[in-house]
Amino acid sequence: MNIEQARFNMIEQQIRPWDVLDAGVLALLGVVKREDFVPAAHKALAFTDTEIPLGEVAKGQVMLAPRVEARLLQELNVARHEKVLEVGTGSGFMAALLGHKAQRVVSVETDAALAAQAATSLKNAGVLNVTVLNQDGAAGLAGEAPFDVILLSGSVEEVPAALLQQLKVGGRLAAIVGDEPVMRAQLFTRTNEKDFATRILFDTVAPRLQGFARRNAFAF
Repeated sequence: MNIEQARFNMIEQQIRPWDVLDAGVLALLGVVKREDFVPAAHKALAFTDTEIPLGEVAKGQVMLAPRVEARLLQELNVARHEKVLEVGTGSGFMAALLGHKAQRVVSVETDAALAAQAATSLKNAGVLNVTVLNQDGAAGLAGEAPFDVILLSGSVEEVPAALLQQLKVGGRLAAIVGDEPVMRAQLFTRTNEKDFATRILFDTVAPRLQGFARRNAFAF
């Protein structure tokens, strides 16, 4: 496989047609080596338009499809002075992209093996402004708050109020919200101390993030 040709095809045939037109995001995807964050058993899938399993240890966890990662990154519009919280480190690839855009990134991962591997991959890639923590991220990180940006790198039934409250005024939170077969990527922006604006970005489906509470199902 010609890796650089495959990377180019991923950007031009999958990502750009999905309304990812930000030149900075597209350039970054050409620089950060996605293949270095893919599990060895799935290297051949590094540039395909699919989710990639993250191994038997991390049950059900995946790398999101490249176009979904890129679109979320574009919509968050991270600036160099901003502090970011990512919930669900996974492979560490999204944390690497965020690290190139932000001043500092804190990424939390409930699976210890994944957290350790992601930290190693980030270090090997020279991304030194990302801290990976092995802990539950459903309640956020109150001790580090407030954040300019929060990204949930997986799906949830609903976004916990505790996470929204950890945004600065003007801060943004992106998450994939809902239940199969209908989930929607949404962007929440804190407009003042009390209020949030919500924008629907696109429809997609993604595996659940671990540790998030489920709503009580209606029972007869």
